[in-house]
Amino acid sequence: MHPYLPNTSEDVKEMLDVIGLETTEDLFKTIPANLRLKNELNLPKSKSEIEVRGIVNSLAAKNSSIDELVCFLGAGSYDHYIPSVIRHVVSRSEFYTAYTPYQPEISQGTLQSVFEYQSMMCTLTGMEVSNVSMYDAATSASEGAILASVHTKRKKVLVSKTVNPEYQAVLETYLSFRDVDIEFVEEKDGVTDVENLKSKLGAETAGVILQYPNFYGVIENIKEMEEMIHENKSLLIMSVDPIALGVLKSPGELKVDIVVGEGQALGQNLNYGGPVLGFMAATSKLMRKMPGRIVGQTLDREGKRAFVLTLQAREQHIRRYKATSNICSDQTLNSITAAVYMATLGKQGMKEVAMQSFKKAHYTFEKLTKSGKYRPLFDQPFFKEFAVKCEKSVDEINEALREKGILGGFNLKKVNEALGDSMLIAVTENRTMEEIEKFVQIMEEI
Repeated sequence: MHPYLPNTSEDVKEMLDVIGLETTEDLFKTIPANLRLKNELNLPKSKSEIEVRGIVNSLAAKNSSIDELVCFLGAGSYDHYIPSVIRHVVSRSEFYTAYTPYQPEISQGTLQSVFEYQSMMCTLTGMEVSNVSMYDAATSASEGAILASVHTKRKKVLVSKTVNPEYQAVLETYLSFRDVDIEFVEEKDGVTDVENLKSKLGAETAGVILQYPNFYGVIENIKEMEEMIHENKSLLIMSVDPIALGVLKSPGELKVDIVVGEGQALGQNLNYGGPVLGFMAATSKLMRKMPGRIVGQTLDREGKRAFVLTLQAREQHIRRYKATSNICSDQTLNSITAAVYMATLGKQGMKEVAMQSFKKAHYTFEKLTKSGKYRPLFDQPFFKEFAVKCEKSVDEINEALREKGILGGFNLKKVNEALGDSMLIAVTENRTMEEIEKFVQIMEEI
């Protein structure tokens, strides 16, 4: 018998008697004898809890985290400061053990926290409605593209090559199974090539996906592109950095139809890649076609404030072919984390994080390019991330930086060979002046 199974010998005998068998082995008679395993599995012997903890800790020690390294790496995930109150709040068992609210009337706490998240996301993005959440920015962008196709009844989506390459890859996978064509708009000098976009817009274009700031950290001029996209009766889908919205014009002000993005910066740990938080917000006319769930506020029969699942067009709730999305789960705990982060900082705090990131990034850029050893890759306005040309291999530079306790920037050659030895550097409010000075000094010495 297996010690971790609760059945006693008497339980097993009783069950076998009911189905008319003598032994447990008789259950497998239909499997040919030559296909059945006769020996024990080649696994190590069991270990005690103390031994297992030691093994796991030794494996974990092989990794280096931002607790030991000073981080200048971004490219989609960022080392922003996470106030201690966030961990204390979201570690409460009523949050981290709560499951999908299939019976919302008894899940008022979860629904209220999600409603607050949605409300804050609408304020931040300037949009009219937000869903609970998605897996990450890549799947959010994909769902936004599908939404645009369903709404416009068109079968092509244009995607700027200045959108994060990982999002591009996921978009290609998703859309290939929805019979939606994807076409990429060329980049020019680090921004979307407006003329190329204009030439590719057509009657079959459901929507256009842009990133703001884009993958290179550049703040694109959205206004000109927005006008031509809407003149073509296509939807404008924009992937945004939520921190940047503390100081930049909101998507609502820029007349965007669908806003998606990565919410990792909103109080989420880097966690070596996940879990993270994809968000989606849109205009009210698109609300009924949005994937996921939307929590609403109402009054109960006693006139008290109450919360409900207003829309839940997921395949778990309705017939599969009528569902707006095949995403059957969301990142509720991550959404609540984002809500606690935004509530903790408030409007002024969000602006302060954005301004500090902006100013420190520009200070680092000026110091690094002053000597001419590192040259700007693009002559464009940027937010908290910028790209420089290097005289050496970026991998070699990053190896040298790591030996000095610094996690260097992203090697752009990995996503575009034409960019050569170029490094994408991210600077957040977490970086001190001492850390920036040390980074620049080591880069100069290299």
